[in-house]
Amino acid sequence: MNVFFDVDYTLISDDGSLRPHVKQVFTQIKAAGHKLYIWSGVGIRWEVVRRHSLEGFIETCYLKPLSNYRDALIELGVDVMPDFAVDDHAGVIMAFGGVVVRPYYTPKPDDKEMLRVFEALTAYKKT
Repeated sequence: MNVFFDVDYTLISDDGSLRPHVKQVFTQIKAAGHKLYIWSGVGIRWEVVRRHSLEGFIETCYLKPLSNYRDALIELGVDVMPDFAVDDHAGVIMAFGGVVVRPYYTPKPDDKEMLRVFEALTAYKKT
């Protein structure tokens, strides 16, 4: 499956710190044979991928549509169809399927939202 992750408040907080358990969950997702993509409504975010040493997990980065989600993919150059999305906004999840995570505004070492992602992906794949 093609798994698309949002960046701001999904993977990183407002100070740019990485949400706990991201690398662990990315490792699980890749080990299960899925492909990981990063997208963001504010641009192509390779700098975040590099800053947090996520290059080995990510196929590529895209600009995320902010409305008319499916129709906007082609005009934004997204040439891979998302099978499962992870975002802090429900609209994207309603369009593509996936899981909504609580926004990660400030660093919280005890945050466990990412651990729900692999469980949700596994359950989704079964349906």
